[in-house]
Amino acid sequence: METFWQGIVQWLHTAGIHLDARFASEVGPVAAEATGSMDMPSLFALAAALGWASGFRLYAVVFLVGAAGTVGWISLPPGLTVLQHPAMLMASGTMLFVEFFADKIPGVDSVWDVLQSVIRIPAGAALAAGALGADGPTTAAIAALMGGALAASSQAAKTTTRAAINTSPEPFSNLAASLVEDGLVVGAVWLATTHPVAFGIVLLITVVLMGVVTVLLFKFLRAVLRRLSALFSGSPKAV
Repeated sequence: METFWQGIVQWLHTAGIHLDARFASEVGPVAAEATGSMDMPSLFALAAALGWASGFRLYAVVFLVGAAGTVGWISLPPGLTVLQHPAMLMASGTMLFVEFFADKIPGVDSVWDVLQSVIRIPAGAALAAGALGADGPTTAAIAALMGGALAASSQAAKTTTRAAINTSPEPFSNLAASLVEDGLVVGAVWLATTHPVAFGIVLLITVVLMGVVTVLLFKFLRAVLRRLSALFSGSPKAV
């Protein structure tokens, strides 16, 4: 986790956002104040929600959780209190703004998904580990595996769904799908922090359904690519 946050700090530096020496002193007391008010099921639900939602909207997850911790809606575990730092909120808020509009433009959304795929999965793993990291390295490792796997599943479902939608020329389905994903992220974080058991049940059902949809859409896209290949090669009978 420490390496991950160091990478975030380095990225902020390259983006022109410089954290001074007060960063550690500001985050440290906040982390100490973030008592374990969540029980283990709640922490696992939060870790799962962060991992799963990161596959859809990483920057929204980081900003929403950090903002919720800042205003006192959530008592964040020590591994996530860095999300409350003003510089982190500013950076995640900026990227959230960019992603919100990029994700609603046909074609641009698929390109954005491909570019972000190398970030969302490890970040989802790191966020999940941060939620449970205080309970020991073994728990953090389990959380990281869970968060990374959930982020990968939602990322795969999102990418294949958007690619399938982009086979249609009209732009409204992209907008509708993007808005649904926005709502899913907010709903997942809310449900995980208020009704962790219900969230676990809903998440299990959702992951299974997303797996089925991903396989079906992948087959559909493969068939489309084959038809396009046959069309451009001058062999329309090939499928």
